[in-house]
Formats: sequence, C-alpha cells, structure tokens
Amino acid sequence: MDVLLRILQVVLALSILVLVHEFGHFFFARLFKIRVEKFYLFFDAGFRLFKFKPKNSDTEYGIGWLPLGGYCKIAGMIDESMDKEAMAKEPQPWEYRSKPAWQRFLVLFGGVLFNFILACIIYTGIMMNWGEEYVKNSDVTTGIYASELAQEIGFRNGDRILSFDGHQTEKFTDLQVDLVRYQTKHAKVLRGTDTVTITIDPVYIPSILNTPGMFNYGIPFEILEIADSSINANSGLKAKDRILAINGTNCDMFFQAQKELAKYKGDSIVATVARANELVLVPLVTDTLGRIQVTVNANIEDFYKITRHTYGFFEAIPAGFNKAVSTIDNYIKELKLIFSPKTEAYKSVGSFIAIGKIFPTTWDWFRFWNITAFLSIMLAVLNILPIPALDGGHLVFTLYEMITKRKPSDKFLEIAQTVGMILLFGLMILAFGNDIIRLFN
Repeated sequence: MDVLLRILQVVLALSILVLVHEFGHFFFARLFKIRVEKFYLFFDAGFRLFKFKPKNSDTEYGIGWLPLGGYCKIAGMIDESMDKEAMAKEPQPWEYRSKPAWQRFLVLFGGVLFNFILACIIYTGIMMNWGEEYVKNSDVTTGIYASELAQEIGFRNGDRILSFDGHQTEKFTDLQVDLVRYQTKHAKVLRGTDTVTITIDPVYIPSILNTPGMFNYGIPFEILEIADSSINANSGLKAKDRILAINGTNCDMFFQAQKELAKYKGDSIVATVARANELVLVPLVTDTLGRIQVTVNANIEDFYKITRHTYGFFEAIPAGFNKAVSTIDNYIKELKLIFSPKTEAYKSVGSFIAIGKIFPTTWDWFRFWNITAFLSIMLAVLNILPIPALDGGHLVFTLYEMITKRKPSDKFLEIAQTVGMILLFGLMILAFGNDIIRLFN
C-alpha cells in the first residue's frame, strides 16, 4: 500500500508538471497561429491509451502508455520526433520555422515560464493555507548536537553556528544543506563565549552530501512521564527532571545521553538530575537496549521559539513568488555541485525511483504540493540548460539568430538535436544506474 501511494503521488505530480510545461509551448504556438499537431500526456511510442481530435482542429490530443513525460509536437519544429520528411518540404505559413525569431523564442520559453508560474501559484496556495513555521538558527540557544561526522570536521556539541563563509542561515533545518550549497570553506561558530572559525576540508563534501543529520537540536533530556510499568518507576525520577550527567559524564543533551546510556546496557547507573533549582543524584537501571524506559519531552516548542508567518491572499502572492525565486537560486547552487567531480554529487542523481522516495507513504497534501512545486522549479531549470534537445539548447540557437540575424541550418539543428538526445540518454542511464546501486546497497 505504501508503494502504491507513492506511485500515485509521483504519477499525479508528474502529470500536472508535464501538462503545464507542454501547455506553455502550446499556448504561445497557438497565440502566434502555429499549428500544434499533437498534444500528449505521457509518451505513446506506437500505442495510445486515449486519443481525440476535435472537429475542425489541427491538434490530436491523447494519453500515451509510458508515464515518463509528454510532448507537444509543433509543426515545422525540429524536436525529439526527428520528422525529417516534414522538414524536407517547403516551409508553410503556419509552421514554427516560418515565424519570426522572437515568436519562436517565446514558444520555446513557454514551457519553462509556465513551470515557474505553476511553482509561484502552488507556493502562494501553501502560504495562504498553511503559512510558514520553522525554528530560526539564531533561536537554538542550546547550540547543536554534532554527529560523528560533524565532530570529525571540527564542530562540537553546543556550538552555535553563526555563518558559512559569511552567509547566515536563517532556518536551523537548512544548516547542513547550506554548508554544501555554498561549498563552505570556513564556518564561524560561537563556542561558549568564544567565536571560533572552523576550516572545512573540501574532501568532506561527498560525506556531507550522503550523511543526513549532521546537526541536530541540542535539546535537553527532560523527563515528560515515567510509566508505572517502567523499570525505573520507583527510582525517584519525576516529570520535568533534566538529566545532566550519567556516571559523572556530562550529557545534558538528549542525543548525548542516549549515546552514553548505550554503554550501560542492562546495568546500573547514577544520573545527575536538575530538579527545579537543585542537583539530585538518582540511581537508575537500564534495559538490555540501554534505555531507562521513560517518556522524553520531544516538543521542540518547549525549548525554542517557533517562528510562524500567516498570509492573507494579497500577502501570499509576493511570498509565493519570493519562495519560487529562492528555490531556483538554491537549486542552481545544488546543480553546480553535480558538475564538480570532487563533490561526487553526480552519484546522487536519480530517476523516477529517487523522486518516488521523496514522497511520503501517507497522503499529505502539504508535502505533496511542496514537492510538486519544487519539481516544477527543477523541471524549469533543467529544461533551460543550454543542452541541445532541451528547450535551453533551442533557445541558445534562437538567441544566436536574433543577435546575428543568421539562422542555423536545419541540418545543423538536426545534428545538434541528435547530440543532445545522446547526452540526455547518458544522463538517464546515470540516473537509473545510481538508483539501482542504491537499491542494493
């Protein structure tokens, strides 16, 4: 059932994105009276689940059987169909190739533009319905709990991260991703009362990319409840007690204490506990898993200020636009990592399998729309890359024509399209290959 829900979410999200993208091309083509021969959701490859051609229309609409995209076949345009027979005929007034360069530019740019508009609309809806809620990095007064990798790099428990190469991260949950996005060389932290600069060795970037949870909230180990069935029900522990040390070893953060307790599985320990304004020593026992069988207060709001923003309709529009723009900026930074071999980010490139894994196993509209908006941005950015066979490659050739007043020959465009498709197939092989490797690792 979990897999089915993920598949349904992927298919729905991609259907929305493909339809909007191809409609962008369709809209401008029809605006300039260019014929659109086919408008398809999914690829048909010789077999169609559905097709329909309205009376007195030049366009055949349909749904293909292969849910890996879709297409809008525009008359007189060299595209993935590689219809050389049609291109060999004399250009017709209703064809793409007969139109001025500026009109052809807008037809090409329409898909990217409409994906950006879709992301803005989705983010605006999210702001109106759910608003924003997060913990500011500056409000994590306890500092971070540093994972083993973070400590190896130079971070310490309790550090308050101030900046990465001068960039100040607003949201605490963005710390690790910003560390990579900016390919940080120096991190500035507040350690106690001292400001310390940590030099980040670039050799760690691949590990940072593939090791989630480098920085966690340094929340205290505060007792919420001790059940009557707990092995420490009669130990003297009370709700609101905070464990500061175990057998004399300082561990005032939950994750520290959890790690320390694992050393004493099925054993007796003495915990130093803060209770109101005094310190108390409490003898405890652990079970075979190193637990003291208490319920811990995991409510972030009890320890840190939660920043919340609510938006009315007119406030949500600029907020949605700004969210889309910042997402583009961040995605471009992340994309640059893929083209830098030393980061090994190319190993994280994934196909539809990887996309499916980012969707939740339960239907959550908030997460669904957030992911769909991000994928819309991703589709727009990837399509505008100056690679032949992508919209960006065609845009480069059209810009060249607009600037030089010289149009590339159809033969050149056919060769460029073929080269671009080879590059795209190579990228698909890399993506599916990475997914298969991850499945067996």
